[in-house]
Amino acid sequence: MTHPMTVKNADGGQATAFMVGVAAALWLFAGIVVDGGLALAGKARALDVAQEAARTGAQQLDIARLRTANDVRLLHGKAAQAAASYITATGDTGTATVRGDEVTVYVTHHQRAQILQLVGVRTLTVTAHATVRAERTTA
Repeated sequence: MTHPMTVKNADGGQATAFMVGVAAALWLFAGIVVDGGLALAGKARALDVAQEAARTGAQQLDIARLRTANDVRLLHGKAAQAAASYITATGDTGTATVRGDEVTVYVTHHQRAQILQLVGVRTLTVTAHATVRAERTTA
């Protein structure tokens, strides 16, 4: 005989398991939103670095040739080095190549994950590239 005040739990813990699953799904969703936003911001940063590094490289002109022949030519070694130095100064990694009058830069940016670290995602890696052409403009 049971006491009238005794209530038996009929769900057998299913509600608890469901709530744990819902909480885990919400936490994962929050991680995707927060860390996804950080990844997008990191992508924008990588693109900014790539563009500015390419511009820096494209400023390494052969001034003597520009003055004597009115011809825009890059000093390839200096252009690649200037672009690479800019990337290094930002804390990112990347490469810079020079072909003709163009400087092309590839940048890799590593963004530390915030919430997704709990599921093993420590770093979000994004890349960007930019190409800038050195040219003479008339003012």
